[in-house]
Amino acid sequence: MTPTRPGPVPVLMYHEIARPAETTSRLAVPPDAFAEQLAYLHGEGFTTVTVAELRAVLAGGAGPLPDRTIVLTFDDGYEDFHRRAMPLLDRYGFTATVFVTTGWIQDAGARSAPRRPGRMLSWSQIEEAAHAGFEVGAHSRTHPQLDQLPGRLLREELHSSKAQLEDKLGSRVAGLAYPFGYYSAKVRETARVLDHDYACAVRNVIMNPGSDPLALPRLTVRKSTAMPVFQQIARGGNLRAIFRKDRALTRGWATVRHTRAAVGTVLHGH
Repeated sequence: MTPTRPGPVPVLMYHEIARPAETTSRLAVPPDAFAEQLAYLHGEGFTTVTVAELRAVLAGGAGPLPDRTIVLTFDDGYEDFHRRAMPLLDRYGFTATVFVTTGWIQDAGARSAPRRPGRMLSWSQIEEAAHAGFEVGAHSRTHPQLDQLPGRLLREELHSSKAQLEDKLGSRVAGLAYPFGYYSAKVRETARVLDHDYACAVRNVIMNPGSDPLALPRLTVRKSTAMPVFQQIARGGNLRAIFRKDRALTRGWATVRHTRAAVGTVLHGH
């Protein structure tokens, strides 16, 4: 019997789990707020799956998803994922996907990229997360705007991050998240050619079975996300109003980015 196709699934996007005194990022969710969010999900009977597990169901290679499924993702690879998020996730039996920028890894050594945004995960912490059952995905090597890169650099960013993670972890890395959520048809095709099963964007709409697996939408959780708003996001309710400003900015910025990319293509001869 063919597995039942899932309905809409909220895929949440986090970055840092940090106090306001520790960071100026508007995307950083305070630890107390994060703990309250997880307690709410647990109390309401939500089940978490990784992005790879969600993708397997969408592709028809796995059984139906549990009722009230939600996906938790963490971008960039901040050290507080290991120190703060993992213990709380473990408390509730939750899983998650962490997307790592390999050039920002704390002990990346000669492969380091400039300007780490904060204290980042070390290789041993990434391995510990993987061994604990969390999915580790790629997030490029240097966190560039992928849709602005010429083909050679684009392939290098997507290939090197995936290959390095696979080499260190000894297992396949199924997918990636686009830095800043920026992508184009060329970026999606390059990800596919380089053997990514899926790629996460942002877009702030809910994932449904018709979503492009190489542009899976996610919903942003940030410092200003009050608990009543978080509850609506987790239930997939009132999203148009909650993210109206985000989507308007995204549409306007996409036009600018498309023009820049077209000019860059002419200049680079690609």
